[in-house]
Amino acid sequence: MDLDNHHGAVLKPEQPADRVPVQPHGDRRPDGGSAVAGLAGEFGAELVRAIRVGLAEVSGSGQGSRGPSQLSWYDFAAEYARAHWSGRAAKTRDEVSDALTAVTVAMLWDLPGRPSGQLLRRALRHWAFVVPGPGRGEMPAQDRLVLQWVAKASRPLVDLSDPVLARDVLESLRRKLDGGEAAVETVRRKRKVLVHALHYAVERGELGSHPLNRVRWRVPKPAVTVDPRVVANPYQARDLLDAVSYVGGYRRARGRRLVGFFAGMYYAGLRPEEAVAVALPDCRLPATGWGRLILHRTRPQAGKRWTDSGEFHDERGLKNRPPGETRVVPLPPHLVAMWREHVATFGTADDGRLFFTEQGRVISYGTYHRVWHESRDLALPPALTGTPLAKRPYDLRHSALSTWLCAGADPAEVAQRAGNSVEVLLSRYAKCLYDRQSINNQRIEGLLSSYDQPPEPDEPFEV
Repeated sequence: MDLDNHHGAVLKPEQPADRVPVQPHGDRRPDGGSAVAGLAGEFGAELVRAIRVGLAEVSGSGQGSRGPSQLSWYDFAAEYARAHWSGRAAKTRDEVSDALTAVTVAMLWDLPGRPSGQLLRRALRHWAFVVPGPGRGEMPAQDRLVLQWVAKASRPLVDLSDPVLARDVLESLRRKLDGGEAAVETVRRKRKVLVHALHYAVERGELGSHPLNRVRWRVPKPAVTVDPRVVANPYQARDLLDAVSYVGGYRRARGRRLVGFFAGMYYAGLRPEEAVAVALPDCRLPATGWGRLILHRTRPQAGKRWTDSGEFHDERGLKNRPPGETRVVPLPPHLVAMWREHVATFGTADDGRLFFTEQGRVISYGTYHRVWHESRDLALPPALTGTPLAKRPYDLRHSALSTWLCAGADPAEVAQRAGNSVEVLLSRYAKCLYDRQSINNQRIEGLLSSYDQPPEPDEPFEV
């Protein structure tokens, strides 16, 4: 293409006759400026991309031969997933695949032969947006046929420039598979993936501008503070930990193997993915007094298809911390004694981990959740089993941080032990114990009682 022969000429790509640009339905101004700007951005992006790959062939009249992008949303989403796979955490890969699947289903034409929702989701989640790892077999024939239908039924990526369609796609993120309302945090996570993917499309020249910039659509902010009803006091926490040891038979020790695991979450404020990764070489467990744990890795559960190793658990560093960073966690004497007893009874796994299954594997999410729910039924009175009190194992961490703050510990020290910033600590975990009002009422009553008797009059001053 000889650009030197077009002094002062304006290069305008020619629009194919069978392709009608999407006209935005919202934000119309009387002068049509919004629509013109949107179309200009799309044509400009097409020209940049054509020049980049050497496909722009301009005729003597200055008309281009290529119109708006023909790339489908499905092809773009698959490309985006592959481009953002390497180096990402397994949980992040899972969340990206989940979000892309939801958007892809919303971007399908209703063509004949549409598979069921379950088949669509399985093929997209298991194969379309996954980079196969070690040990992955071949794609089943049924899933291959489903993805072939998806490739034909997918709408073009540029259709998202229509604000009406973009809003419909965003609204689809609010719905669960059963038609119910999705959790706020789930909607925010999926929208974040969509926003990032469309930024990638703009960077690649597939879109001239970000389509969602012209859609006024917001997700409610999720609750930041911890519900005080979930926080257990020390008496309740102690009863819950005792009840764990009674779950299952004594020989298999289904519950006894997890007493120290749950105790680490309560007495040391560990997250579940941190507790499953605790190894004996990282601990100092003296016969008396306080001990110490140096945290440097986590084992979050993600699934075989999302990890590079093909195992259920990923191996990562500390949450929201640079790779290789460590965190020192003091261990109270009661927890030190429990971990020493655990090691004496069950030993350690091959890699030094304190908590493991009978086969030596990493403890799964389902395993410790089942044990916790059974323990809760044993420990709590009937009046409390139906309440949110310590409903999830993670609530033990909430109770730990609340206990430390209620004891008057320095918030900066508490934040350092917990692996949070002070701002996050005070906004989320600054809660007191269950029935904390009784404690505070006693303090207030004591102060008021001290003023029940009138003060004695001052003696006259004698010279």
